[in-house]
Amino acid sequence: MREGRLRAIATMIAAVALFSLMDGILKLLAARYPTMQVAALRGATSLPFTLLPVLLQGRLQDLRPRRWPMHLLRALLYVVVLVGFIYAVRELSLANAYSVFLSAPLLVAALSVPLLGERIDWRNWIAVLVGLAGVLTMLRPTTSGLSALGALAALMGATAYALSAIAVRVLTRSDTTVSVVFWTVGLMTVFASAIAAPGWVPIEHDDWKWLAGLGVLAALGQFLLTEAFRSAPPSVVTPFEYTALLWGVAIDRAVWHVLPSARVCFGGGIVIASGLYLIWHQRRLSALESAREPWQPVTEKGRMLRASSTVAVVARKQEEDPP
Repeated sequence: MREGRLRAIATMIAAVALFSLMDGILKLLAARYPTMQVAALRGATSLPFTLLPVLLQGRLQDLRPRRWPMHLLRALLYVVVLVGFIYAVRELSLANAYSVFLSAPLLVAALSVPLLGERIDWRNWIAVLVGLAGVLTMLRPTTSGLSALGALAALMGATAYALSAIAVRVLTRSDTTVSVVFWTVGLMTVFASAIAAPGWVPIEHDDWKWLAGLGVLAALGQFLLTEAFRSAPPSVVTPFEYTALLWGVAIDRAVWHVLPSARVCFGGGIVIASGLYLIWHQRRLSALESAREPWQPVTEKGRMLRASSTVAVVARKQEEDPP
């Protein structure tokens, strides 16, 4: 069992590395093309890899959408996610953008209370507030205007990501996972393309290889991510999602020769520590709930447990590949 978990952890780290390389390509493209166009291209390169497995397995019926309004809402949210993230990596280093964007699990935990009527205990609330304090530390306006806008764009994308994750919880009650993925990516691509069309910039010949790279890295990353969660419980592999910050630092140093500031490292460390605490606390509560005798009634702590499980679900990438 230990060897299987170690393989799952290594697989998760490899998946995060591939997604970080993909984000590096997004940063390169964002320097040459409008943000909305890059978002459209990002979605378009994912669609073939999203649809191909469905066609090969003859599961077209699984694509049938049942809740159109929620699909439309989630697609619009994902436009905001990608635009916010792409603008952030254009103006900031990858590590700086990641530091803010990794607050998404904290936002999910907070937003699930008013939007889903769930409850989280006071320890989780403290972790959320401490993590958001880390975000405010990074957003402190001591940098240039463009950098400040980039950080705000990352926070906007993280907030939309959290709302999108909550929408997933509603959608998967009636629609299949493949339906949620396909319609989110497909509709997002249509919306972003329509908005980007008036200012569309012709794609240079040398950039087609980067677009192909986006699709390949997304497909490989998603495959490894799925394998990691198939091989070990989420509470084991989810914490290694935060290695994205290390990969971001490495790519920034190797390609753009920059390193994050001490303030960003400090604030990002607070965000990561808060997220890891939420994951650990959820795992602990899960163990307590599993140990409960079958005849015992579900307690208030049990209801809080179900709410806190949102964190573990969203701390990992959503069912489709992330920005």
